[in-house]
Amino acid sequence: MQIAIDPAVESGPVQLPRPLGFGRVFTRRMFTRRYEAGRGWLDAAIGPYRPLSIDAAAQTLHYGQAIFEGTKAYPRPDGRLQLFRPDANAARFNQSARRLAMPEVDPADFVSAIETLVALEREWVPRSEGASLYIRPVMIATEATLEVRASREFLHYVILSPADPYFASGFQPVSVRVEGSHVRAAPGGTGAAKTLGNYAASLAASEAARAAGYQQVLWLDAAEHRFVEEAGAMNVAFVYGGEEIVTPALTGSILPGVTRDSVLRLAPDLGFRIREARLALDDVLRDIREGRITEAFCMGTAAVIAPIGRIGRNGEDTIVGRGEAGPVARRIYDTLVAIQYGQADDPYGWTRIVDTTAIAERSVA
Repeated sequence: MQIAIDPAVESGPVQLPRPLGFGRVFTRRMFTRRYEAGRGWLDAAIGPYRPLSIDAAAQTLHYGQAIFEGTKAYPRPDGRLQLFRPDANAARFNQSARRLAMPEVDPADFVSAIETLVALEREWVPRSEGASLYIRPVMIATEATLEVRASREFLHYVILSPADPYFASGFQPVSVRVEGSHVRAAPGGTGAAKTLGNYAASLAASEAARAAGYQQVLWLDAAEHRFVEEAGAMNVAFVYGGEEIVTPALTGSILPGVTRDSVLRLAPDLGFRIREARLALDDVLRDIREGRITEAFCMGTAAVIAPIGRIGRNGEDTIVGRGEAGPVARRIYDTLVAIQYGQADDPYGWTRIVDTTAIAERSVA
């Protein structure tokens, strides 16, 4: 894929605002390309960050045909930048595309677009502790028709956002409230795809949880409202006896998180057993109260690892452990973050150094 780079976009030093927050500040450039049925992907370009111009009848606005991803670029101690498992994000992007009847992208093109954009916007990478450059690839349906069918035209774009840690309090326990009526996704639905509708379905419950004094929602399964699935927009895990990490098995309604997969691969090398299982909420709460579950934590790109301090259900709180961040979550967090920021060796081949010297080779005038 050749990428046309607009030379007119301003470059040079950037004065980042403080605090950055999360997802509120955006860089000067964005990547775009479009798709037409029968012609494939066209017009790959990096130009100025700008509002999108789409038809009022674009199918994404009416039938929700849209997907996205989330990954990050991290500053290394040697001054270079690196990506973390962008190939896994490319694979999940295509999995989401298939589920939403959208065209797939070449994984190499997906990563190249990200790497080229990050290289151009390297001055926007924050250097403060825990900060990073958040990367948001998106695909939306743009064909102007109200026919209820898959679009034949699409826009794939990537935007960047320098961001502080997702939770302003840092590595501190979060509170979650069990959602007893709304569901995020159902088997056979789009829960395993990273599509906009799943997040729209979560907002009412999330706002209600915040109003009640909780930071996240603990989602249960759609069929029986018995089994734990996700925590907010993250995967969730429970630690038994400080030795075994148990996470809900992927059922088709749970998003296969890149961080979740990283934890499952990393934890055994740190001496922890791993198990994927269906976890009944009643059993989880009982095991917390009786001390068998010593920790719980969320896993996701934005927060990496977020310990859970209390779980609210029907007006009653269950405190996890002592309500503090536990040693298992802390060790996994420290190990994973050290790999992401290039502070430790990467024995898994997860990281990719951003080549800031080869932009011209991947572009055309």
